[in-house]
Amino acid sequence: MRRTVIILAAIMLVTVSLVGCSPSPSIAYQGGVATAGTNVGSGGIIVSQQNIGLWVNGLGKTTAAPDVVVLTLGVESQQKTVAQAQKDAIDAMSSVMQMLKDNGIAEKDIQTSQYNIQQVTRWDDNQDTYVVIGYRVTNTVTCKIRDINKAGSIIDKAVVAGGDLIRINGINFTVDDPTPFYKIAREKAVQYAMEKARQISQASGTRLGKVLYISEDTSYTPPMVGNYAMKYTAMDSAAAAPTPISAGELEFQVTITMVYEIN
Repeated sequence: MRRTVIILAAIMLVTVSLVGCSPSPSIAYQGGVATAGTNVGSGGIIVSQQNIGLWVNGLGKTTAAPDVVVLTLGVESQQKTVAQAQKDAIDAMSSVMQMLKDNGIAEKDIQTSQYNIQQVTRWDDNQDTYVVIGYRVTNTVTCKIRDINKAGSIIDKAVVAGGDLIRINGINFTVDDPTPFYKIAREKAVQYAMEKARQISQASGTRLGKVLYISEDTSYTPPMVGNYAMKYTAMDSAAAAPTPISAGELEFQVTITMVYEIN
């Protein structure tokens, strides 16, 4: 009796193993598009595929002049004590913030992006270790300047307001509402993808059917602007000409992928 039970258990184990090794269906779906010769693993992950239909993509571009300057600036103070370093940073940053408001920058367009208090150390050969020689306080804000023509003068005024503690960390350009520019680029991308599909269809002797799948990818290329990770002094600002700012153009891109049924 015991031998019979062992034999039956072995037969059941072999049967379960064979069922577990059976291949997955050869038809799967990707974004609503049927694919042949596909094995689907656990969780619907496509292991390999051979796409059915005609896949084409189109790239649409348009350019626009920026209407907003995004300026990153702040103050940096270093003293022997945290209290003194923080006081100097507060005084300098308060002057910078007041200058921004006096020049028409709304409070909603000013945002603190970084605030750090760090020890400043140096290596001491006699003690064979690092020793603390002071403390550094950094306070950085990002502000939106909605009148591009004011950007250069605001940078100069920030230098005067912040004195030797001012730091100009970067400048970028954008548009307040990119929607209409993406719309233009999207229309161009769709037209280009459709024209490409018609050309391929004619050249290959096939007939286009209905559209099975559409996807979109958007991006924009900002103008190339250098990083102003620099230290200024009020004397430098007074002696120099107003800071020149060139906004350039922004390029908006939309890529459309379309899948056609073909006959």
